[in-house]
Amino acid sequence: MKDHVETVFRTVESRSAPAVSRIAASWRRSIDKHGLHPGEKRAPERLTDPALRERRDLAGAFLQIAAPKLDQLFGLVGQSGCTVLLTDADGVVLDQRSTAADADVFEHWGLAQGTDWSEASVGTNGVGTCIAEERTVIIHRNEHFLARNAAMSCMDAPIYGPDGHIAGALDVSSARADQTETFNRLIAAMVAQTARQIEVDTFRAAFSDSRIVFADKDTTDAAILLAVDSDDLIVGATRGARKAFGLGVSGPITPLPASDLLGREDGPTGFEKAERTAVVRALARAKGNVSEAARALGVGRATLYRRMKRLGIGDNGPDLSQG
Repeated sequence: MKDHVETVFRTVESRSAPAVSRIAASWRRSIDKHGLHPGEKRAPERLTDPALRERRDLAGAFLQIAAPKLDQLFGLVGQSGCTVLLTDADGVVLDQRSTAADADVFEHWGLAQGTDWSEASVGTNGVGTCIAEERTVIIHRNEHFLARNAAMSCMDAPIYGPDGHIAGALDVSSARADQTETFNRLIAAMVAQTARQIEVDTFRAAFSDSRIVFADKDTTDAAILLAVDSDDLIVGATRGARKAFGLGVSGPITPLPASDLLGREDGPTGFEKAERTAVVRALARAKGNVSEAARALGVGRATLYRRMKRLGIGDNGPDLSQG
């Protein structure tokens, strides 16, 4: 423990390259911002049962949607001595999967429902640092801030809600001494994929009355979904879509036509298509008589001619009567 404490302080005080790493930055936040000491032996704070129930009730649909995904992930990693945790945006554990044989071990480490794993509570760790930096993280053993947590490996990914705000973190933790960094990276990839699946399912549920459009952006592996209503207006976007299309990272979206965002510069707009269809139909019913078609549309003959020219009607089409 003494060696770990000295390493933390030496790294934070140093100006060398390792000291400007993300881990060192998190260690520095733990000391300067949260007033923690790496030698503290206390376990994470734990909510009372009523307080935990209240948080779970607030999470509501988020927990229900995530539950089968937690089961699937646990089915892949549970027998290797790992636990799967789902937290809220504050880093409080709301749900957990672990084997009966490992339950006491994780309880000892404080990896249990109701515990607070925010950076403010326990310093650098998978859950807290993932939420603080809003990115996928691997905190391997002595990269943890507190010496008491230096035997754990944690792989985490953030989960964003339909409004673009972070909704929580998905965590896989292991206290096995033989857990390798290579194995951690494999687990981290599964955690990130599962987090995206939860985000997608949560987004779909929030916009169940809308059409969901998957946008293709090769520059990111984030979930890029748009919700389009019956008027072809974009009314929702995932965090990835917000970033990809410059819609603002969080909060309500000002509705805008899907065609404006997804681009239809190589052809007529939706209104132009609708207008062209109306004119062609009127001309067909009038058997090509422009004057009669104009009366049916409620416009003057000259106005209809201008619209026909603008819409390209008659230029290369059938010969229309000039009556």
